[in-house]
Amino acid sequence: MPFERGLYAWRVRLRMILDRNRVDRELDDELRQHVALETEARRAHGVPPAEARRQALATLGGLESTRNHVREVWFGAALEQMMTNVRLGFRRLFRTPVVTCVAVLSLALGIGPNAAIFSVFSQALLRPLPVATPERLVNLEAPGPKPGPTSCNSAGGCDEVFSYPMFRDLEREQTVFTHLAAHRAFAVNVAYGQRTVNGQGVQVSGSYFPALGLQPAAGRLFGPEVDAPIGGHPVAVLSHEFWRVELGGSRDVVGDAVIVNGWPLTIVGVAPAGFQGTTLGLRPFVFVPVTMRDALYFADIGGGMEDRRAYWAYLFARLRPEVSISQARSALEPLYRGILTEVEAPLQVGLTEETLARFVARPIPIRDGRRGQNRMDDAAMAPLLLLLAVTGVVLLIACANVANLLLARLSARETEMVVRLSIGASRRHLLTQLLTESCLLALLGGAAGLAFAHWTLDIVGAFLPPEAVGVVRLSLDTVVVAFAGTVSLGTGLLFGIFPALRATRGELVTALKDGAGQPGGARSVARFRDGLVVAQIALAMTLLVAAGLFIRSLNNVSRVDLGIRTDHVVTFRLSPVLSGYEPSRTRALFERVEDRLAVQPGVTGVTAAAVAVFAGGGWGQSVMVEGFEATADTNRYTRFNPVATGYFETLGVPLLAGRTFTDSDVSGAPRIAVVNEAFAHKFELGRDAVGVRLGRGGLDADLDMEIVGLVGNTRYNVKDPDPPLLYVPTRQEDGLGTLTFYARTAQPPESLLRTVPVLMAGLDPTLPVTDLKTLPQQVREHVFLDRMITGLSAAFAGLATLLAAIGLYGVLAYMVAQRTRELGLRMALGATAARVRAMVLGQVGRMTLTGGALGLFAALGLSRVSQSMLYEVDGLPPAVIAAAVLALAAVALAAGFVPAHRAARVDPMEALRHP
Repeated sequence: MPFERGLYAWRVRLRMILDRNRVDRELDDELRQHVALETEARRAHGVPPAEARRQALATLGGLESTRNHVREVWFGAALEQMMTNVRLGFRRLFRTPVVTCVAVLSLALGIGPNAAIFSVFSQALLRPLPVATPERLVNLEAPGPKPGPTSCNSAGGCDEVFSYPMFRDLEREQTVFTHLAAHRAFAVNVAYGQRTVNGQGVQVSGSYFPALGLQPAAGRLFGPEVDAPIGGHPVAVLSHEFWRVELGGSRDVVGDAVIVNGWPLTIVGVAPAGFQGTTLGLRPFVFVPVTMRDALYFADIGGGMEDRRAYWAYLFARLRPEVSISQARSALEPLYRGILTEVEAPLQVGLTEETLARFVARPIPIRDGRRGQNRMDDAAMAPLLLLLAVTGVVLLIACANVANLLLARLSARETEMVVRLSIGASRRHLLTQLLTESCLLALLGGAAGLAFAHWTLDIVGAFLPPEAVGVVRLSLDTVVVAFAGTVSLGTGLLFGIFPALRATRGELVTALKDGAGQPGGARSVARFRDGLVVAQIALAMTLLVAAGLFIRSLNNVSRVDLGIRTDHVVTFRLSPVLSGYEPSRTRALFERVEDRLAVQPGVTGVTAAAVAVFAGGGWGQSVMVEGFEATADTNRYTRFNPVATGYFETLGVPLLAGRTFTDSDVSGAPRIAVVNEAFAHKFELGRDAVGVRLGRGGLDADLDMEIVGLVGNTRYNVKDPDPPLLYVPTRQEDGLGTLTFYARTAQPPESLLRTVPVLMAGLDPTLPVTDLKTLPQQVREHVFLDRMITGLSAAFAGLATLLAAIGLYGVLAYMVAQRTRELGLRMALGATAARVRAMVLGQVGRMTLTGGALGLFAALGLSRVSQSMLYEVDGLPPAVIAAAVLALAAVALAAGFVPAHRAARVDPMEALRHP
């Protein structure tokens, strides 16, 4: 049976245009039938079955070429049809330039903020580490009691740190990971040539780079050779950014020495481009072996490298290919618990049986580590999700506007569509054409939205503190552009589907009636348009109330009594120990800095502290207080801060009893302390704290310090309650290598800001000055997240309200245009202009009341969801509701006034001649 290839190809051309899948099935059936017939024909002539089938299959080469030819025909026809629809779509859009521009602008205002917030969201919460197969990385945690010095930083909380000996035990005994690595960030002064810069470094184990599967940009990376002996490998790997920016990207630096915290380290390599460590938000200059920890200065870590009761190392690992997270957890927990029971439990002293039991039973959670380790997830997840939801609401309102515009435009084309259907055009073809128009409109809006996205990112950048701007790149990458394109197409289909279905419903008589006489168009369309406007008003009301809640919250934050006077205070930080200063030389430098600042014009007070206020950090320790009954399980933890003479006077902290520190409170003099009210309350001292003795440490601590003063409470974190604080003189604390200075000036602080770098250059030009700013600026940066959420939510709420007003205006204007004859007839029969105006404004009131009520109901749920982000705001305050209602009513009235005024001025004679 001959296979008529050419005839078959021409026969399926039209079918391919209509249904490619069906044609593919028909081709497959045809090929199978042909092979079967050819096989049977050869077997009938005596060919063995296997040979007959082989010969039949050999003929498929020509048949497959036929199939490919038919597919090319289908693709060509489909592409030609698509290009035709695109050309027709552009032609239609350009015929109504005003409508097109309004629709594009509305979509741009919706898509742009979405793309901008998604850019920040993606970088902060979605983007994996730029390493090999990041999905195989896991993070290890160590929750539970830690009876010893515990230090955590930006890589995570204190429930995630391990002791270094425990890390080595796990690394040696485990069998479920290819590599187990430790790391910790630390402050560095890096000197190369004549330049010294202050920044961050990371101490890493020898398994760090192998676990990540990284290759060096120059030289080599660390391996297991740097793990022993402790302190025996003074080498460094530079970050790619530091190498490129500070050293010009020269490969000749490999083998040179770089000074890190006063220690010469040999540069052995450069990390790959784009890699900034495994902690989001960190931009390290150098990576050094963790075994160099004791040689390099760590102000925030207690205990030696071999101290099993000192917890400071963060751990992550790479799973073996055949091992899952749950399997790794099941295999590691018995090993971990065995080490706790047999090795570490006997070292614990002073623990009750209950606490010791909890210590031994500590779990070892293992979590997905593809994004590294950081504290940003918990802090940024809720705010960014909220902003993403808010921008999504703005986009929905924009989509509703465009849907209304398309309904208005397509109502004039409905008769055209029905006539085309009646003469043979398929509904699918018309739907495709109309949806192509709406998608083109959406893509134009998405392209314009990229400009709005840049502006939105500029606004976000205005709220971020300087150190955070480099963490999140405020730019649009390919992922964000792809997201904007996807959102554009999705919105094109969303707002285009109902108008397209309505315009192609195919009811000729109904369409002619709708276009010729029914007021306001079809009732279903009118209800749909009104429903869209009501939804817009409801969403706008929800966002207005949300913005009001965050404004109220920020206002509450700004009125918090900080316990200090922040006005006219300049602050900066010096870390001479990171430049290799000895303790005696450091103390002398600090004294010279105080003396030089004190003689500057306008300066009325100078002081310093080891822990900066409103910087997000703090030192803490357990204490024993005379007369306070305590056991091993008693919470004896307090914040403490070494401060210089004049601290309380310069910052305006009130003295309630006793005295403050003087220059005579030096090392060798009786050890003294000043406490705040929260400390006195916690340890049941009341106002009689002066004269009480205390000691820092465990239950056996010597009570070698005397409280000489009681001061008012001060906050180190604006939104946290007043912490118990123990102040000690800096002159009695040995080894302080970093201090934050405060200088109060009677002149504008800007002049002192310019003076400080010059002053420090005269003392030591190689010593970097960091965090130079005014204290009010420090407070603003401390609450930047509250300010950003409030500012953006208010801006987006205003934008949503504006879009809702445009939608309301469009519906009313369209209604007035459609009901011109009716309005003219009413006025011819005696209706006054005021009555007509009231009729239109009554429709405005009904839609506003309905949408506002729905919006208030949604805002109540939103307030409960966002409660954790609000400060001292419960429920929906009446003032916030009233402000939102008044704002929405004013905007709705403004949007409805022009159509109402136009309706009231309809000329009856002209209206009756209106088609």
